[in-house]
Amino acid sequence: MIPTTGERERLPELDVEPPVRQSRVTVFFRLLLAIPHFVVLFFLGIAQFFVAIVGWFAALFTGRLPEGIRDFLIGVLGWETRVGMYVALTVDRYPPFSFEPRGHPVAIDVGPPTPLNRVAVFFRFILVIPAWILMGLLTSGWWSVSFIIWLIVLILGRMPAPLFEATAAIGRASMRTRAYFGLMTPAYPKGWFGDPAAGPRMSATRPLVLSTAAKALMVIFIVLGVASGTSQSTVNRDHNGDDATTTSSVAP
Repeated sequence: MIPTTGERERLPELDVEPPVRQSRVTVFFRLLLAIPHFVVLFFLGIAQFFVAIVGWFAALFTGRLPEGIRDFLIGVLGWETRVGMYVALTVDRYPPFSFEPRGHPVAIDVGPPTPLNRVAVFFRFILVIPAWILMGLLTSGWWSVSFIIWLIVLILGRMPAPLFEATAAIGRASMRTRAYFGLMTPAYPKGWFGDPAAGPRMSATRPLVLSTAAKALMVIFIVLGVASGTSQSTVNRDHNGDDATTTSSVAP
């Protein structure tokens, strides 16, 4: 049966359990604890790159992502998302070394396989650019104050609700953007500032309803991301200018 337009545009969902009290010890050593996952994901990322290339050619000619390739890419995406949300201090439970969540408090739902528009597949690298830019600004802004966020969670023993909502929104945006780029879904990433309050609540993040404070944090993260990018660009330009001056001074 051919899916309807609504089914084709079904956005991937992120399910995260509500914020609970966390162990201050695991919070303190969070990045160190995640290192084994970083190593595994590094090698999975290499495999993901080559599998995604094969999948792109297959989708371009058939209008579908082969089932085995899609399952592998979704498995890696879910693994990355669970590790990312663990590192971001939204959950305290250690992610499993598996493609299956097995009851982990973080799970993704990309939805069933759906036909892909071949033109959109061909131009995917271009179409995804606006989403990548916004995702990059949000992520950069969050990381620019990550030490403060870490201190807050370490002192309180839990993540405040507005911060949890904003962090979950960034995690979902990243997951949706990667799912779209990897051809796992034809639905363009949206819902950056949360969802309407209507509808049954399936988890703390589905639907993801952001409070006014959480939306304000999202704006702050974007501003910080822009400032961080501008600052880095200025440093690089000054560095390149210094190199050029040095080269010209010693050139014959």
